[in-house]
Amino acid sequence: MISKFEEILSWQKARTLTISIYKTFENSKDFGFKNQIERASVSIMNNIAEGYERKSNKEFSYFLYVAKGSCAEVRSMLYLAKDLNTINKTEFDEFYNLSLEISRLLSGLIKTL
Repeated sequence: MISKFEEILSWQKARTLTISIYKTFENSKDFGFKNQIERASVSIMNNIAEGYERKSNKEFSYFLYVAKGSCAEVRSMLYLAKDLNTINKTEFDEFYNLSLEISRLLSGLIKTL
């Protein structure tokens, strides 16, 4: 049984993704892009946390779906970063796979609710 949102595996992985995104794009001169991908990654972990704290399965499920949407947004932005040579293929693959894993974990969590 989970007693706090910090114990949720998808939140832990979203935190890792967010830190990696911040570090990777910290020197980016494209402030609009940088801001958007950082906000999308933060949105994943924050929506998991906020939904959990609502203490209602219906509301938790809603926030998990929002977090899944943010995962998709991060993946979409990763394509742009790769296409613009802001990140290399290795970085793209690492972030993309982690984001996809988080999305799958969220789907599993939603199904259990």
